[in-house]
Order: sequence, then C-alpha cells, then structure tokens
Amino acid sequence: MGAEIIDLQRFLAGSPLFSGLSPDELWRITQSSDLKNYTKGEMIFSVGEACEAFHIVVSGQVKLFVVSPAGYEKVIEIISPGQSFAEALVFLDKPYILSAQALADTVLVNVSKRGVVSEIEQDAHFALHMLAGVSRRLHGLIQDVEAYALRNGMQRLIGYLLRDVEMDPASGQNTVTVSLPASKATIASRLSLTPEYFSRVLHELEAQQLIAIDRRDIRIPDVQKLLGYGAQ
Repeated sequence: MGAEIIDLQRFLAGSPLFSGLSPDELWRITQSSDLKNYTKGEMIFSVGEACEAFHIVVSGQVKLFVVSPAGYEKVIEIISPGQSFAEALVFLDKPYILSAQALADTVLVNVSKRGVVSEIEQDAHFALHMLAGVSRRLHGLIQDVEAYALRNGMQRLIGYLLRDVEMDPASGQNTVTVSLPASKATIASRLSLTPEYFSRVLHELEAQQLIAIDRRDIRIPDVQKLLGYGAQ
C-alpha cells in the first residue's frame, strides 16, 4: 500500500486517537501530518534523534527496540497497522529514547509535534484524546512489567499467543489459529526470552498436542487446555 493512495483525513478519523473529532479538528491535524513510505529494514528513527512527531502505522510493521552497550538488542514492542507510537515523547522535549525500524515495507502517518501542541492549546477535547493514548501506552508497559516479574517463560509465551483471542462461551468455539507477526527471534526478544528457549517451548507445546506449527501460523485446537497447561 503506497502513501500516495491513502485518504489521510479518513484514515485519521478511524484512529483511536482521533475518532470522534469534528471535521474541522481532523482537517487541522491532517495539515500538520504527512505520509511516508519505509522499506523493510529501514530505520524510522534512532536513539538520540530529535522527536518532532509521533507515528501511526497504516500498513506494514514497526519494531521498537533498544541496544545495550554490549550490542544486545531488546525488542520493546511490535507495532501493527492502526497502532501508534512515540505519543508521549512529543511532550518531553527530549530526543528519542529508543529506536524504530520497519520490519516490512511500511507506510506511516507522521503527526507533527507542532500540530499536536497547537491543537491541545485550543481544544480540550483533543487533549483528552491524547491523554487516553498516552494512558494506553502506560497500561501496556505496566502489563509488560507484571509479565516479566510474575510469569515464567512458558506463561509469557502462552499469554502472547492468546493475547488477541476472544472466546465466546455461547458459541462453543475453542479452536483458533494465530499468526506470529514477526520472526521468532524478534518475538523472543519482545518476551525477554532467548530464541533457543522460545523455540524449545514452542516444540514442547507441539509435542503435547496443544499447538500445531505451520511456519508463522499456530493452530490452537483447545484454548482452554492451553491456558490450563500454562497455569501448571
């Protein structure tokens, strides 16, 4: 999907950060935003660069990460279409504290700091939208800390596989297929696991017939049984 064919104002209207804004409000935000294409592997920003915008993924995928002095990479988050990132950083007047890289050919909406601050100064409704976005990001970070501190590696992996699964007890449906959004090594880093441990746990679950692996697609024949295994 190329940036040149995107209706920017319509896209922003469907974003959680901007849904419910008036046409005039959306128009003003659109005027301070732009679309940009990134090729797979291209850096979007790096630690230390000035933060002049936050970003929303239109298509593709983005990896947020930091690198230790020893060269070890830790994936903080994998951002998918419709999700935003770096919202909080635009208010800090500090450079980026992490790096972002396109995991696939990606289109981003870049919403400028100048436009966001201007809109907040004149529109309390918009300010509430931005606060909600920053709060969602904080809530996600708290969940990450909880997972790292209170769950073992098996529980983290099972939780990740079931992160978007919503079961309807009335339907009796208990079988789902989930797709890994990135390479196993990237997801392992996201979960603070080594790639070797990540693969070993997947194969253990497969040996127990709790999952069936087909490249990045993972079929879960019985969600409740998988949840029960993780609780052991």
